Amino acid sequence: MTHILTTLRQKQNLSLEKLADMIGISRQHLAKIEQGKAELKLSQARTCAEIFSISIDDISAGKLPKEEKLNETKEIVGPSETERDPRPQITVRPENIQKFKEVLLYILEKVGARPNVGKTVLFKLLYFIDFDFYEKYEEQLIGATYRKEAYGPLPIEFSQIVTLMKRDNELQEVHGNHFGKDQMKFFPLRKPNLALLKGHELEMINDVIRRHGDKNATEISDYSHRDIPWRAGKMHQELEYEAVFYRNDEFSVSEDKDEL
Repeated sequence: MTHILTTLRQKQNLSLEKLADMIGISRQHLAKIEQGKAELKLSQARTCAEIFSISIDDISAGKLPKEEKLNETKEIVGPSETERDPRPQITVRPENIQKFKEVLLYILEKVGARPNVGKTVLFKLLYFIDFDFYEKYEEQLIGATYRKEAYGPLPIEFSQIVTLMKRDNELQEVHGNHFGKDQMKFFPLRKPNLALLKGHELEMINDVIRRHGDKNATEISDYSHRDIPWRAGKMHQELEYEAVFYRNDEFSVSEDKDEL
């Protein structure tokens, strides 16, 4: 039976040497792990889960998660009219895929070069941009799908969109080290198309960057764990956007409280 790391590595076109370097082990040791002759340590499993954007449980169980596919034609709709919550429902549309790219490039242009901003921080910045915007305006900005994981909210579409962007030379992926920990960074190779972002959308993006752009991976992950959508969600399941309407004062960006 093929080892899960072998499958994931080959899907990402990573050599044994490259993945071993990212995990922080020797090529020979990784080969033994893939051959079933050695075991992954917990810290190494965490690193692999981060690299491949899957859960530690999936790594440990040797089980691939269900394939998440970008759907550029079908809309994901909410319940029937009789059951629908009166608040706006989240949909995934083709234009949101392009908006995801532009928002990511804008974030990278603003803070991507900061030493603290790796993949984990990017995940949380995208999360707060999406969920803060939904709370304040009751409509989606990117409308990405986020899953509850140990390190905080994980944008499911991220890996696939980044793969497309690397193919099209829109961004560059760089693997490095930050305070002794492996870090995956991204750098923009083109300017974001700001014509696709409205004024109040840019305002929200800038506000999130201002509030959270200096946090390191541990700080922003711990912070996201206190937010109601993450606390109310089930591990490895999608987070509900509507949970933002139950936030406390620490996280709420709604202006309603100021009007009371």
